[in-house]
Parts: sequence; structure tokens; C-alpha cells
Amino acid sequence: MISKDDKQVEPKSIVPQDHEEDDVEEDDVVDETPGTGGEPIESGLETIITCYSEETKKKKKKKKSKKKKVQQSDPPRVGLSKIFTNGVYPEGEIQPYKDDNTWRTTSEEKRYDERMAMEDPEITYQSIRRAAEVHRQVRQSARKHIRPGMTMTEIANLIEDGSRALVEETGLESGIGFPTGLSLNHCAAHYTPNAGDTNVLQSGDVLKIDIGVHVKGRIVDSAFTLNFEPTYDRLIEAVKAATDTGIRESGIDVRLGEIGGAIQETMESYEVEVNGKIYPVKSIENLSGHSIGLYQIHGGKSVQLVKNDDQTKMEEGEYFAIETFGSTGRGRVVESGECSHYAKIIDAPRVPLRLTSAKSLLKSISSNFGTLPFCRRYLDRVGESKYLLALNHLVQQGIVQDYPPLCDAKGSMTAQFEHTILLRPTVKEVISRGDDY
Repeated sequence: MISKDDKQVEPKSIVPQDHEEDDVEEDDVVDETPGTGGEPIESGLETIITCYSEETKKKKKKKKSKKKKVQQSDPPRVGLSKIFTNGVYPEGEIQPYKDDNTWRTTSEEKRYDERMAMEDPEITYQSIRRAAEVHRQVRQSARKHIRPGMTMTEIANLIEDGSRALVEETGLESGIGFPTGLSLNHCAAHYTPNAGDTNVLQSGDVLKIDIGVHVKGRIVDSAFTLNFEPTYDRLIEAVKAATDTGIRESGIDVRLGEIGGAIQETMESYEVEVNGKIYPVKSIENLSGHSIGLYQIHGGKSVQLVKNDDQTKMEEGEYFAIETFGSTGRGRVVESGECSHYAKIIDAPRVPLRLTSAKSLLKSISSNFGTLPFCRRYLDRVGESKYLLALNHLVQQGIVQDYPPLCDAKGSMTAQFEHTILLRPTVKEVISRGDDY
């Protein structure tokens, strides 16, 4: 390095003189500049240049370290925007349309429609894909960590804490799409633990896990079934195959009744042996898949699980939850048990509310959940208390819909699998598909 003092003093230049009296040899000339130590000028300059060169090399060696790619934690708690920093999320499984719709895959017009959809912030597929990636990562962790001996509340918290963290929950902008379903055994749907629930997962249980995540109101609805010993493996296999059939048969202009028939045919080709007795697997006739609207889990169209005469068609741009339920029981569910699931009814009638507490609760429901389903645990979480009377009043007035647990006959077993699909102009995208199912 060159010090400040060195910079202020210029080395003397050596100019040979043509005087006879100067017998001094060139090699004998020394620099008398203070601080040089009487060394030859050339030597001093070489030292300075060498020092400067070494310092330059050191600076060049100091390269900026590359930023390490953010990794997901276990259990997952890192928001996806920190991992997918460009805002582009993985595409789901692509399935080409069949029969009269094969032309869509190569149609320039339909490709243009998709490009326009991606540029429209109200339609863009990135919102639903972000929700789907949250779902995949959370459920894969759940499959890894859920074990017999855990309470239903522990399981619900494990899943919901992950969903909230990964989707980076922000009011109604992004968050949980509906309460986590943890229906056990003969109970097929709409059970999640309320506060104080003491149910513990047993090794012989068949557990349906139904998870909802939304981004900007685009809801991913997907479910799977866990068991911990092999008795009901065939039941689970039947339902998974039936769901895959429903997905395969779905498409633009396909009639909903025809999809139901294909689901039933696949489902009921299976049977289960339990303790030496054979049970046929039945499609649960009064449960169904459904279209999904913006901030609306049930969009108005139903995909039944048995053959029927519904001539309603699927349409371009629609989202559907293709979900199937199989049972070793009667194949029909009834409402049973304490209610946990609720949702504010879209276009609910404006009626005068007698209870002040009901007015206050409705305001809280509207600001925290809008028309998304919620459960009593979620009301506890936002600070509501002693709300049951007010909540029941809102149900009675037709402002809020209750969804009690749906159960087949006691002693039977039920299973569920579900995926969300998007009927894009060119192809069918199974949004929630993953390596696990």
C-alpha cells in the first residue's frame, strides 16, 4: 500500500549531465529523498509496484459469495415466496383432452387464450399453482409425521401451521381454504376437532385428510387417506383408482352424469376381505365432487359418484374438485355428531338479527373468513368466545350454513381421495397432483 506521505513526495528524476567534472557513475546515483532509505530509485519503484500488484491480486480474489438457495424446513415453515423468488410456481400434471377435444392441444387460438389468461391478474394460473405447491409440501410432511398416538388437535395444528406459514397467510388475500378434515373410520367427511377434543389416532384407524389452501380466492381442494396396517389397503386402492378415473374422464363438454358412471364402475370393481369376510366397495351415493368458484368451495355443479342422468356439462376455464368416497358399509352417509364446519352463505338474505352478539359475530366472520368455510377452532383463534348461541342463531336465520359430520354405518370403513383440476383452453391440468398421489 502507498501511504499518504509517499503520495506527496515524487521520486527525483535522474537526468545525465554532459559536464566533464561529473565523474559519478550512473550506478552510483542514489535517491536522497527522505524516507527512501538511500536505496536506488529503481529499487524503490519496484517495491511500490510490487506492493500495489499484490494488493490488487488480493482484491481480485475477494469474489462475492453466491446467495444460498433457501431450503424448506422440516416440518415446513418457510414461506414459498422466499423459495420461488420469481413468482413462478410449478405446473400440475398435464393431461390432453380426449375425443372431440384433441384439437385444442395444438390450436393457436386456444394457446393465445391461455397467454391472455396468464396476463390477467384475475385469472392467472399462478395463484392456484402457488396454493397447490403449499398443499403438496404440507401434505408430504403430514404423511411423514402423522403417527398413531397423536391427538386429532395435534394433527390439525401440524397441518394448519404449515399451511399458514407456506402460503404466508394475509387476511383474505391468502390462507387456509377450509377447515382441515380429519374424518375417522365410518365418518367420511366434515369432521375436524373442536376445542377440548380428546380423540387419539389408533393404529387400526382409517384417516381421511382433506386440506384446503387458497391464494386470492383460488382454492385447492385435495384429500388422501392414511392407514397404518394393511386390512383396508384394497379399500384405499379402490378409491384412489376411482378418483383417477374421474379425472381421466373429465373434460370440456363432458356430461357430469357420465363421469359419475365411470367412477362407480371403477370403485365397485373392488372388494375387501376383513377377518375372512368379503365386503364389496361401494361408491357413497350421496357425496360428490364439485365445481369451485372464487372464494366459493362449492361452485354450483356436482360430480356424483354413481351413474345418473345429469346432462350438465363441464366448461372451459372451470375448476373442479374430483373427489370420491368408497365404503364397506351401506354406501350412504347421514349427519352425525357435533358440528365443527360452517360457512357464510353467498347472497344470504338480509334479515334483522335480534341478538347483539349475533351481529358482532357476523361482522367477525365476514372480515376474517368472508364466504370461505371456517370451524369453531378458527373462531377461537381470532379471539371470539361464548359464541355458540350467536352462531346457532346465524344458522337458524339462514345466514350461515352448518356442515355436520357425514357418516356411514358404525363398524364400516370409508376412504377418500381428491384432486383439483383446471380445464384450461388447451389441456386439462391436475393442479394438486404430486409424487405421493
